[in-house]
Amino acid sequence: MDYFMDKIGEAITPIATKMTSNRYLSAIKEGFFGSTPILIAGSIFLLFTSLPFNGYADFMAGLFGEGWMDFFYLPYQVSFKLMAFFVVVGMARSLAKYYKVDSKLAIALSFVGIFLLTPIIATEEGLKGLPLDNFSAQGLFVCMISTAISVEIYRWCVQKGFTIKMPDSVPSNVSTAFAAVIPAFLIILVFNFMRMAFVATPFGNAQTFIFSILQQPLQSLGGTLPATMLVLLIEAVIWCFGIHGSSIVSSVMNPIWYALSAENLAAFEAGIVLPHIVNYQFISFFVKLGGVGATLSLTLLCLFKSKSDQYKALGKLGIGASLFNINEPIIFGFPIVLNPMMMIPFVLSNVMVGLVTYLSIWGGLVPYINGVNLPYTIPAIISGFMICGWQGAVLQIVLLLMTGFIYYPFFKACDKQAYEEEQEKKKALTVE
Repeated sequence: MDYFMDKIGEAITPIATKMTSNRYLSAIKEGFFGSTPILIAGSIFLLFTSLPFNGYADFMAGLFGEGWMDFFYLPYQVSFKLMAFFVVVGMARSLAKYYKVDSKLAIALSFVGIFLLTPIIATEEGLKGLPLDNFSAQGLFVCMISTAISVEIYRWCVQKGFTIKMPDSVPSNVSTAFAAVIPAFLIILVFNFMRMAFVATPFGNAQTFIFSILQQPLQSLGGTLPATMLVLLIEAVIWCFGIHGSSIVSSVMNPIWYALSAENLAAFEAGIVLPHIVNYQFISFFVKLGGVGATLSLTLLCLFKSKSDQYKALGKLGIGASLFNINEPIIFGFPIVLNPMMMIPFVLSNVMVGLVTYLSIWGGLVPYINGVNLPYTIPAIISGFMICGWQGAVLQIVLLLMTGFIYYPFFKACDKQAYEEEQEKKKALTVE
């Protein structure tokens, strides 16, 4: 078994290392990390428009008037409808840091490319503007691709010396700005040609093209049961070898899952049927119940069912973090990493919670997840109630019991072995 584990580790580690160190995946991850607080705040405001209490809407209308929802809708609009802007800032900054170029100019040049590809809309009265949907989840891929291209052109010009060089006596901020004139000209030229090329197609603009050809198929695939099961399997297996599987998976899948959440949230706002079962909240609050591998149940087993001092102490140490969906103390303390005994329930639990959650929503036992973006540290049952009502809270309890049964025989074997070793040491100390 050790030989088998070593061989799998040797095969997985180089692939995972390359994905972790990939500059574009790292930049996307940084972009979403930076936008998360804004999206969470916007989601909480939207949640207040539809709290699941009888008479809530009538009470608020009587207190603040018929337009009371506008107070909560505007924060949602400026967060989710502009989410691509926040992602772009973090992404451009990350790429600029990697290439050691000016991050402020990298961000500004990224927006130049994005705005050139965005069609201008006009009303009958002659008012002109930019469509908000192109900066929401629907336009996310265009904004990320544009950012990557803009920063690449900028760093290429800087590294090749295609910049305006000012005398040493000129202040650094002025010389830096002038150094970006040629890159800015090239970026405007390239994106203007790209805009004209897309206008000549039946799609009319880059956003429609990317959404139809790339983003929509990826969202459709990423929201299916087989694709979700495959992602959860890969994530858990990578973790078993001590590599942060969640970080690798999220850098690839988060743009897709966030887009699916945004579409559910828009439908929730409009009061229509929610379109997707799988989204970011599906993964964060049901699959990762206590963290990847749904290890909250394992922590509770350590806390309440251990005979060995080792696992009792681990349960006390890990329960605080596990309740808030942080499970590194359990993964590395039990350990699950490089432990053939615990690899089986860990991988099985990660896949089974996804399968049971999907089937529960698909079968109508639990409502579709509304897409409200809550902090991932909200404890189970509370988070389930907030995104799916009481049915979501009940489902989390069921998942907790199910994963407890999956972990129990493996936990029991490890605990027994640890207990026997502790007893032998105690006997040896008594004899001495």
